[in-house]
Amino acid sequence: MIRCHTSRCSTGREPQRFLIALFGFALVLATGCSSPRRVFYHDGKIQMGDVNGKMQLGGTMGVEGKLQTEISMGGDKRESTVLPIQVEGTASKRGGKIAVVDVDGILVDKASPALLSASENPVAMFREKCDAVIADKQVKAVVLRLNSPGGGATATDIMAREIQRVRTNREIPVVACVMDLGAGGAYYLATQCDAIVCHPTSLVGGVGVILNVYNLEDTMGQFNVLSTPIKSGDKIDAGTPERPIDPSELAMLREIAQSFHQQFIEQIVERRPDMRSSVDKWSDGTVYAGAKSIELGMVDEVGYIDEAIRLAATRGGLGTDPEVVMYRRKNQHAYTVLDSNADGASLPSLLPIHVPGLERPSMPTFLFMWQSDPSLASTF
Repeated sequence: MIRCHTSRCSTGREPQRFLIALFGFALVLATGCSSPRRVFYHDGKIQMGDVNGKMQLGGTMGVEGKLQTEISMGGDKRESTVLPIQVEGTASKRGGKIAVVDVDGILVDKASPALLSASENPVAMFREKCDAVIADKQVKAVVLRLNSPGGGATATDIMAREIQRVRTNREIPVVACVMDLGAGGAYYLATQCDAIVCHPTSLVGGVGVILNVYNLEDTMGQFNVLSTPIKSGDKIDAGTPERPIDPSELAMLREIAQSFHQQFIEQIVERRPDMRSSVDKWSDGTVYAGAKSIELGMVDEVGYIDEAIRLAATRGGLGTDPEVVMYRRKNQHAYTVLDSNADGASLPSLLPIHVPGLERPSMPTFLFMWQSDPSLASTF
C-alpha cells in the first residue's frame, strides 16, 4: 500500500508535476500499450510519444485543498477459504470423490516474503486442506502429492500429525505420490500414508537431520565488526556465527540432532515395519531413485499420479472414473492434478550476495531436509 498526502497544492510546482505525471500514467493505461510509448514532463506539458509520432498536452493544472493518492499492490491471498475444484473424472450420483492434496517446496511454519505480498504459511495451508477433507463426507480417498526436499523438523511433525488426524477422523485411505523429490520431511509425510507411489525418476529418502551453523568471526573482523554479547547462561548463544562453536555446545546440538533423527527413524519403522531390517541402508541421509527405493521397501509401487489415483479409488471403493478435486482459494486455479499452488516470486535480495547466518529471519533451525542445492543451506 502506497499513500501520498499533501496539505496545500494550489500553487506548488511539485504537486502540480505530480498531478500531471499521474494524469499521464492514466493516459497510457487508457490508450493501451500495443506499441512502445514514452511519457515525459517538459515546460508544464505532458508529452507522450511512440515510434510513429508523439502526443502532447498543454495548459495549467492545479488543485486547491488536500490531495490524497492511494495505490494498492497485491492482495490478501486468504480472502476466501479453500474450495474444492474438480480437475478430473465424473461426479457420481452416489457421491464419492478423491481429494488430491498438494505439498510443494520447503516445509516451514512461516510465510515467505514474495514480491508484492507474503506467500502463505505451508503448514497453515496444509491444515486448512486437511480440515476441508474431514468436513467433506463425499471424499472417500486422498492422494497426497509430494514434491519437496523436506523442511523444518517441527513443521514436518505438525503436518504428519495432520495426516494422522485425517485418517483417524475419516478412516479413508491416503496414498502418497512422490513427484520429482520426496526427501527429508517430505518422505516423513509419505510414510504416514497407507501406500506410497513414486515416479521412476523420483528421488526418495534423505532420512537425516541437519542444523546449519556458520563461523563468521573472521568475516566480521574484516569489516571491523566486533561482537559484545551480554548474556546470562554460557550456552545461550550456542551456534552463533559470531564466534567458533565450543566443543560442549557442539555436543549439545549434536545430541539434539541425533534425538530428532531417532524419532524420524521410529516413525518410519512404525508405519512400515518391513523397513526395519534394512535400516542401516536408508537412515544415513541417502536418497534413492524409484526402482532402488522399491528394493528397500521405501515405496510400494513405481508409477505416476494416475496410478496413485487409481490405487486410492480402489482402496476407497470408488469406480473407474471418480471425481477428483483439488483445494484452492477463489483467486487460485487448478485445471489438472499436476497444477501446483504457486504463491508468487520470492522477494529479490537488495544485496548482490547472500551471506549465510547474517540475516535474522534465517537463523538456524533443525531440518529434516536433503540439501543438495547450496542455496538451501543458506536459507535457514
